[in-house]
Amino acid sequence: MAGLSKDNLLERLRGGAPLRFGHQVRLTATLSYPAIIAQFSTVAMQLIDTAMVGHLSTDAGASIGLVATCLWLLGGFCFACCNGFSVQVSHLVGAGDFKAARSVVRQALTSGLIWCLGFSLLALAVAKPLPLWLGGTGHVAAQASRYFLVTVLFLPFMQLDIMSAVILQASGEMRMPSILNVLMCLLDVALNYLFIWVLDMGVVGAALGTGIAELLIASQMVWFLTRKCKDLSLKGEKGSFMPTKPVVRNAVRIGLPLCLENVVMRGAYIAGTVIVAPLGAIAVAANNFAISAESFCYMPGYGIADAATSLVGQSIGAGRRDMAKRFGWLTTGGAMILQTLTGALLFIFAPEVMGLISSDPEVVSLGATVLRIEAFAETMYAASIVSYGACVGAGDTLLPSILNFSSIWIFRILPAIWLCPRYGLVGYWIAMCFELNMRGILFLFYLARGRWLRMKSTAEASVILR
Repeated sequence: MAGLSKDNLLERLRGGAPLRFGHQVRLTATLSYPAIIAQFSTVAMQLIDTAMVGHLSTDAGASIGLVATCLWLLGGFCFACCNGFSVQVSHLVGAGDFKAARSVVRQALTSGLIWCLGFSLLALAVAKPLPLWLGGTGHVAAQASRYFLVTVLFLPFMQLDIMSAVILQASGEMRMPSILNVLMCLLDVALNYLFIWVLDMGVVGAALGTGIAELLIASQMVWFLTRKCKDLSLKGEKGSFMPTKPVVRNAVRIGLPLCLENVVMRGAYIAGTVIVAPLGAIAVAANNFAISAESFCYMPGYGIADAATSLVGQSIGAGRRDMAKRFGWLTTGGAMILQTLTGALLFIFAPEVMGLISSDPEVVSLGATVLRIEAFAETMYAASIVSYGACVGAGDTLLPSILNFSSIWIFRILPAIWLCPRYGLVGYWIAMCFELNMRGILFLFYLARGRWLRMKSTAEASVILR
């Protein structure tokens, strides 16, 4: 039993066979590390965009920072839709009902595109005035508008990429999404260099390079899911791609709280942008660059959260709620340890990290200061990230979503309104650090209460999914 592979361990999990603690740790690690690599590559791609533009000028960096929160809002809608379907897939795979899981896959691809196109059209309509609404002025607002417009044009490809990746991860296939995400990062580097520097397209070049990289990788991600994935391949199987009421209803039940959370939380991020914007271009650029730099710290947490969602979801689908609880705590504890280490590294190397992104000494100095404040939040931030991932895997999204957005508005935005006028950008990041610690405490308490384990599995009604 010592030499069991990931697939063997997943089969034992789905089949109800016992799994020793060592096997639980191995399965968690095996699913986590490719997901962590995928998260790192995604953040690296964003950081490369930011760094390349940041070295053009402070105004160029500020223009991206101005609309970044709105782009996160759109991305959050994409993720919410995807999770509504991927959780169903993980439950069905855990129950061994692969035919029903493939039915959900077909409907997910269609539903995701319909969902995304609606938001894309709305975003295109507001692309020009949006930076002005957010407090931008002059050349910064004009550049921000063009960057936002080009990025939104590629949003449907991002939707297909995310949908395929999260469904593959939900089934336990972590390796291929990781490989393709690394490849997308490499493509992004090459294309950004071409469009930003060789063709001298500035911030528009950054958006165009990233968009083309997403388009190319999305096509490969969809191809692997539908033609090569061992458990979910649609090759040789007939079935409708039209969404059905039971699948959509389950997706709405799971995904709607995530959408509402996304609106409220991204609204908080936008409010944060509005709070920071009057501090000037230096503060806006430092804030945007520091957020990008800090993301390297918490990407291990998001990678482990992906593994937690898959492991908890498959355990729930297999009717093994005791195992779901163990995986919930195991993944959360592991992420807290790992992110404590990355937080320490962030504190030590904050000036060097900021120096890689910006050549402006004022931006580097201010960014390093706020990053060192944030280093003290990483441990509890990991607790909230992975606990949330475990709850999503169980299909429990309503109360965790309420915890997320209540925390950010009460413990971050309200204190920031008072702190920013007095301490500038440092005040905003003090509020952020406080909030992330409070959020982690709330999620650990919620995880301990165990309500998330009592949600009904979508696999229990799989007969209607066909």
